[in-house]
Amino acid sequence: QVQLVESGGGLVQPGGSLRLSCAASGSIRSITAMGWYRQAPGKQRELVAVIRNGGSTNYADSVKGRFTISRDNGKNTVYLQMNSLKPEDTAIYYCNVVSVFSTYWGQGTQVTVSS
Repeated sequence: QVQLVESGGGLVQPGGSLRLSCAASGSIRSITAMGWYRQAPGKQRELVAVIRNGGSTNYADSVKGRFTISRDNGKNTVYLQMNSLKPEDTAIYYCNVVSVFSTYWGQGTQVTVSS
């Protein structure tokens, strides 16, 4: 059974940094992309960043230059380094892994940016 375990969320002041991690507890074959979504109160879930099997990345315009997505395929782990955090980054962040066979979601980790 595959389970995505997220960690690294928490409360941080504006301008601070957090690093989110998402590790697959089970084996996932043929991963094509790993990414992060977020959902703020009253808003739709949105794609934050994605890294594809070839290494290419895409970011939401709102996080470009501040967030960096990376991966460790050997560990089936994806990271999101978040710098220069803003209050509008406050949301539940969800890990997403897409394989040829299925799509997997993490349970979500809360990121709160507040002074």
